[in-house]
Amino acid sequence: MSQAGRTGSISAAAGIGLRLPHHAAVLEASGAAAWLEVHAENYMADAAALAELEAVRERYPLSLHAVGLSPGSAGGVDPAHLARLQSLERRLRPGLVSDHLAWCVADGRYFPDLLPLPYTPESLAIVGRNVDTVQQRLGRPLLIENPSTYLRYADSPIPEPEFLAGLVHRTGCGVLLDVNNVYVSARNLDVDPVAALDAYLDTVPRGAVGEIHLAGHARVQRDGAEVLIDDHGSPVCAEVWRLYERALAQLGAVPTLIEWDTALPAFDVLVAEAQRAQERIALQEASNARAA
Repeated sequence: MSQAGRTGSISAAAGIGLRLPHHAAVLEASGAAAWLEVHAENYMADAAALAELEAVRERYPLSLHAVGLSPGSAGGVDPAHLARLQSLERRLRPGLVSDHLAWCVADGRYFPDLLPLPYTPESLAIVGRNVDTVQQRLGRPLLIENPSTYLRYADSPIPEPEFLAGLVHRTGCGVLLDVNNVYVSARNLDVDPVAALDAYLDTVPRGAVGEIHLAGHARVQRDGAEVLIDDHGSPVCAEVWRLYERALAQLGAVPTLIEWDTALPAFDVLVAEAQRAQERIALQEASNARAA
């Protein structure tokens, strides 16, 4: 497989995560964002929603973001689910396809969450096999997203950036760098967020980062301590914007998505968030041009 830094029809600009309630708004506001990303599973069994999405596809480049491939499952990728994804991919011809460094299936049972896995040589081999299976079936590279983290495994000797870099080297896949997840994980594990981001930027092959995600998070109190929850239910916070600017300074312009899944706001709010990302991309491009 070739490296997944090439983005096809997805430009190195700011896009919006499209959710079902915003289908009409996005069709009425043509050009509201450079591109749109959808959760693949929302369109696998809903013919009406898929027909609407095909109308959207006539106006916007699309990216497919899966949540059910379960690359971390020891039992392998569910062939039926992969077939459904392949059918959707063939129908929509998206610029990017992605899923998560997580698992959600065991013994044929799907769990309603993206569950973490220990980073060991054994789990790297499992994820590598599963990613290879998906890429061979789709005939294209897959982007794998770093997860949000709420605990440490007792036996997890490979740092997450090294694990993802190893996956890139094994499979030729790409990386979807979720900057909000980097921040959430760092804060929950009492790590400096800047150091956590730099570990990704220094370790993951630069050309492998094919997309960036930005989102909001919630702060909750658990047993007297603050925990950050990656709920995609609020604007991007100032600290995550600063991390994003740091990532752009090293990576250059990368397709960037605004995710918002809970407490869904009016579509104009998402457009404004995407514009904030686009302004930062433009500033970085101007800085790179001056330095050239």
